[in-house]
Amino acid sequence: MIRAVVFDVGECLVDETREYGTWADWLGVPRHTFHAMFGAVIAQGRDYRETFQEFRPGFDLYDEREKRAEAGQPETFGEDDLYADVRPALDALRADGLWLGIAGNQTVRAGRILRQLFSGDVDLIGTSDDWGASKPDPKFFKRVAEALPFEAGEILYVGDRCDNDIRPAVQAEMHTALVHRGPWATIQWNSVEAMELPTFRIDSLLELPGRIREFNGSTR
Repeated sequence: MIRAVVFDVGECLVDETREYGTWADWLGVPRHTFHAMFGAVIAQGRDYRETFQEFRPGFDLYDEREKRAEAGQPETFGEDDLYADVRPALDALRADGLWLGIAGNQTVRAGRILRQLFSGDVDLIGTSDDWGASKPDPKFFKRVAEALPFEAGEILYVGDRCDNDIRPAVQAEMHTALVHRGPWATIQWNSVEAMELPTFRIDSLLELPGRIREFNGSTR
């Protein structure tokens, strides 16, 4: 049975449109051009961070994050950046008695923001910076499993990427849900992995409570 649901952050809970727009501004690149290059890099199966290299060779994302913060333009997100289905989905899953967590490739600063946004709403918030391991490293999913009071096979990991979320979570023996939004899911949606690996394929987080109830009912 699925007893716990753990969510990725970017393009699962948080719409990153505004944030990537601010990176385009920081680079001095038209937003449309930046977004087009971003999509091209993803479609080629490359690391999204290579997008920045296309515009500024030698670009160090970590250093530039620090420079932005020092300039009073830190990376940030808030309530308005959450997808509209996030709050009602969390409420419905909690009402069904499920254990809830958030775990993604995020900075310490992003972790603080997540704790402010979801204080009291979830049982766990973990980030790659907290744990010293980033997806798709198996160590990240091992940390997720260790942080939960359940077996890996009782955990559903929800994400928008086959490469970073679904594949490594399946390899960690977790159930998975691929949510159809954001650039990665849009590009990967009809791939073999996206069709065959996830336990659920969903267009909205609001589908999760019903899908999980149905799944759990079929395993009894």
